[in-house]
Amino acid sequence: MSQEKNFPWLILLIMSSVTFMGILSELVPSGILPQMSGGLDVSYAQIGLLVSVYAIASAVGTIPLITWTIEMNRKRLLLILMLIFGVSNLIIALTSSYYITAASRLAGGIAAGVLWPMVSAYAMRLVPPHLHGRAIAVTMSGSTFGLGIGLPIMTTIGTEFGWRTVFIVLSAVIFVIAILGKMYLPSVEGEKRTKTNSPFFIIRNKGVVVCLILTLLTIMAHYGLYTYIAPLVSYFNFYGGIKIASTLFGIGTIISVVIAGKVVDTHLGSLIIFKLTLALGTMLLFIVFQGMMFISHIAFLLWGVSFGALVTIFQAAVTKQVETGKDVATSLQSSTFNFGIVLGSALGGLILDNSSVFYIIFGTMALLVVPILLSISRKSIFS
Repeated sequence: MSQEKNFPWLILLIMSSVTFMGILSELVPSGILPQMSGGLDVSYAQIGLLVSVYAIASAVGTIPLITWTIEMNRKRLLLILMLIFGVSNLIIALTSSYYITAASRLAGGIAAGVLWPMVSAYAMRLVPPHLHGRAIAVTMSGSTFGLGIGLPIMTTIGTEFGWRTVFIVLSAVIFVIAILGKMYLPSVEGEKRTKTNSPFFIIRNKGVVVCLILTLLTIMAHYGLYTYIAPLVSYFNFYGGIKIASTLFGIGTIISVVIAGKVVDTHLGSLIIFKLTLALGTMLLFIVFQGMMFISHIAFLLWGVSFGALVTIFQAAVTKQVETGKDVATSLQSSTFNFGIVLGSALGGLILDNSSVFYIIFGTMALLVVPILLSISRKSIFS
């Protein structure tokens, strides 16, 4: 009971609102693609590139920028990142230039590259070690709720009131959260730069390498198929269409966040094995029943359970491998996560171009085999 009473819920909920807005800033163009395309007078592909630019900037910039800012006060750094997010979204709302929009997306992506690993490490420093996993789970739950709830809301706003309104709303909410952060977030100093928190030192840690391999292959597996969820729904002639499939998937991710928050500190290894084997089992349901009503609905829900909270779980895993330089360790994980998205999407697209979306499922299953075997054989490192 005392742990619950002393847990900094208000502070971590403010931080979860940061990750909520962070994921929306990254993905919102995909939901209002036609509107942005018409408004900026460019092709759908060019608007899609705005999402890729953001993700690549985030992946490439993460490790050097986290290393560069490691000594900076965590609260000050987070507020600077929020300012960049807010200003970049406001510029997009006001400009008619595609190139200025792309430059703003680039700035946002660079800020995101620092945000994702930093905010988790910041949260961990606010609680005792035995609650690190829960702190990460609460903080990163914002990204899950952003996908499942925030993105559909922003898409609706864009459809009803215009795409520029979306970016104005994003910017305004981000500035409000920044003010709340200024008022309530505690000041936490950064770490002194030493040999042991260098990325070159941390990458030699075998436990860290295992976590990075798990991250890369698992994210490639999931995003290789998730990127093409709309064609998958069409292929199965899924009853209820993409809206029902996405809703079930979203409910599954929320269930996953709740589960992770309960057990991530005490049963991390078992949780990883459970989620990986559940993902494999879900793919088997897709293959065997191929869109059969009720079974396929359960499959989309279970896929969401296996997919949700992966950021939380893998960041908790990698931070268990190091005593110092947790920001740098999570930056390696975050960068690997983003590259996994890019590589998985590319692999899924390659399979789709040469066969059909159904065969991406087999690719997903193949990519899951090594993570399952690795998580079982190296389970002890997650204790």
